[in-house]
Amino acid sequence: MTTFAEKVGEIVDDLELQKKYDKSIIKHRFLDEISYYEQKRDHTKKYYNIFRFIVTTGSILLPAILSMGQMDPNKLPKNFDMITYWASWTISLSVTASNGFLQLFSLDKNYFSYSMVVEQLKTEGWQFFGLSGKYEDYPSHQEAYRNFSKSVESIKRKQVEQEFSNGKGDSKKKKFDFQGEMKKFQTEQNTVMMQPVKEALTNNVVNKVVNKVTDEVVNKVEDIKDDLKDRTNDIDDFIQGITEDKKEEKSIP
Repeated sequence: MTTFAEKVGEIVDDLELQKKYDKSIIKHRFLDEISYYEQKRDHTKKYYNIFRFIVTTGSILLPAILSMGQMDPNKLPKNFDMITYWASWTISLSVTASNGFLQLFSLDKNYFSYSMVVEQLKTEGWQFFGLSGKYEDYPSHQEAYRNFSKSVESIKRKQVEQEFSNGKGDSKKKKFDFQGEMKKFQTEQNTVMMQPVKEALTNNVVNKVVNKVTDEVVNKVEDIKDDLKDRTNDIDDFIQGITEDKKEEKSIP
């Protein structure tokens, strides 16, 4: 299966960057980090799913086995009480141990955390390659390179701080809020995705306002022209009336 680093490697080679080592930095810092966290995510996911499967399955089977022990002993197989006892003990121990391992190694938090950092890095990379989102104002990849490197390092730094904050020595630090980080990440992506829609709506509203104002101005000018025309006709009639009156006065002896 082709990895993300292999797919994006050709894109990095085609980037127009002035310095050759800029591409090497992207490959060895950005792509390698994605590959590293993908491996940690998949490794953690395997144990997380195994222990969660044991906890879920055991939580379903244990009440069912205990309820069977309440039946009439004469209707149950021979030594059924011993079988249910050891089965219940084994299942309870497995469920408790699996849940303890989940909490001890923070498999759930680590799995979610690794998944989040992988998706954040990929999103950052695609925005940089396509000069979209936060990089849409940059004319070239060379101009956006510094901001991209800073964003990658910021994501990496937050992930490292979160990993070490799970230790006992740093127990007083603020815990990683996965729900809050997920909402923040979704808000950022929705903002980026909705930006073209907002611009289109804004342009549409502006065009409607301009068209409406233009129509009103044209109508107003037409009204003024008609009013001036009427007033001009009234003045002409008035002058013509005065002229006729003077002619009549002259004609009288």
